[in-house]
Amino acid sequence: MRVDLHCHSTASDGTDTPAELVRNAAAAGLDVVALTDHDTTRGYAEAIAALPAGLTLVTGAELSCRIDGISMHMLAYLFDPEEPELLAERELVRDDRVPRARAMVDQLRDLGVPVTWEQVARIAGDGSVGRPHVATALVELGVVRSVDEAFTADWLADGGRAYVPKHETDPFEAIRLVKAAGGVTVFAHPGASKRGRTVPESAIAEMAAAGLDGIEVDHMDHDPETRARLRGLAGELGLLTTGSSDYHGSRKTCVLGEYTTDPEVYGEITRRATGAFPVPGTGGA
Repeated sequence: MRVDLHCHSTASDGTDTPAELVRNAAAAGLDVVALTDHDTTRGYAEAIAALPAGLTLVTGAELSCRIDGISMHMLAYLFDPEEPELLAERELVRDDRVPRARAMVDQLRDLGVPVTWEQVARIAGDGSVGRPHVATALVELGVVRSVDEAFTADWLADGGRAYVPKHETDPFEAIRLVKAAGGVTVFAHPGASKRGRTVPESAIAEMAAAGLDGIEVDHMDHDPETRARLRGLAGELGLLTTGSSDYHGSRKTCVLGEYTTDPEVYGEITRRATGAFPVPGTGGA
């Protein structure tokens, strides 16, 4: 069984539609794929309608969080998407994305970059607009060669020249909200130091005590030493360990199934969840 628990669609900052994502996941030989768009569940219906036979969909989201000034992402799986408190928090984060992206465009223009809001809005389409869309605009303009190159101190990294903060959820509140909605929480790419400052292990231990279920260990932004360290930390704290591609379609170089989650860990995630259940494919359109 091949399980990829972190993927994005055009509902946020991926380039595959939800339908294309599940079809591509099946073509890549995956048995289970999670749709974890940023702060939104808008892609669920399309993904489920297109779900091929033999592929199971795990519904989820990647929640924007911040602790002690450090930005972090919390993967939430199999929660009730209509639970009022968690829904309200997701909407609060999502509603802040447009003014934040507009402010980043203004910052870039002040730096001499001829980017426009219309360009960024076109790239985002119907998705939840975010930094990757602004980064893609920089690639189109030839300012940087890749989306990854835009996430530096020169441009869009935390604290960078064109960085603008947005509303982000306290991770302890995110854990509480997701659990109240029947879901399971996994700290996404906690050792991705090239993205900026990382959360200290002491804070991860506090999150574990507060009910965090797991940490994403096998990820393209973790070198072998980081993966080994995180696996040891998870063992000490009694946390589940997952592996995922963090697939964004053509926006990033990672491919579906590049890293995967142990089937036993996937089974434990499904056992802990009470808000929703994995959806088996029956042959979608």
